[in-house]
Amino acid sequence: MKEKLTIVKVGGKIVEESDTLKQLLYDFSSISGHKILVHGGGRSATNLASKLGIESKMVDGRRITDADMLKIVTMVYGGLVNKNIVAGLQALGINALGLTGADMNVIRSIKRPVKNIDYGFVGDVETTDGNLLSELIKKSIVPVMAPLTHDGKGNLLNTNADTIAGETAKALAPYFDVTLIFCFEKKGVLTNAEDDNSLIPILTPDLFKQYQTDGTINGGMIPKIENSFAALKAGVNQVIITLATAIDGKSGTIIRL
Repeated sequence: MKEKLTIVKVGGKIVEESDTLKQLLYDFSSISGHKILVHGGGRSATNLASKLGIESKMVDGRRITDADMLKIVTMVYGGLVNKNIVAGLQALGINALGLTGADMNVIRSIKRPVKNIDYGFVGDVETTDGNLLSELIKKSIVPVMAPLTHDGKGNLLNTNADTIAGETAKALAPYFDVTLIFCFEKKGVLTNAEDDNSLIPILTPDLFKQYQTDGTINGGMIPKIENSFAALKAGVNQVIITLATAIDGKSGTIIRL
């Protein structure tokens, strides 16, 4: 029987405010068994860029990462946000290790090809070293993964944190019984973004297609759900989208094939 592994992906807003970060780290430290935390940090990157006079450009919620912005996200994601989380977990007795994809060559990407939009230094994941990560985890180390990867040629690449979580879950599915939890400011996937009581308790591919067609599910939630289905197809045992204060996996939207 495989050992249990819980991968929690948390949005930037949660980890960028001290009160919500403190609660999240406490809840995360209480999860039994092996675990990984994957984080964002977009608001902090935008704020720092603004202070330095660097314009943030977004297309459909996705960041355009030019050379200057790459420096910003590297400093914020791989430095400030990541190390604050690591320090907070260490204070709770969790032996955390901050990682980007470049560290130990754990996640390698290719620069996204230019089609209709040039996203700049944005990476699409090619390989994730599940074996190496599994060896760390079995030594009771808790990886804290920043949304940065590399191309193997000396270039860092900004990479969507949901993708990092999904690809990591898929790579570790052969080694562990993996539960992937996406958490943010809502109770889960909602039929009405303004109504917290409109939770969709179970989401299947057919329901997703229906809700996507009628506009109920849109924007950044679409790639999150697509990553969820891909993870399940690759052997991940369970995927849940839920509130950041509910990462015990007992509530939220359960994604099923």
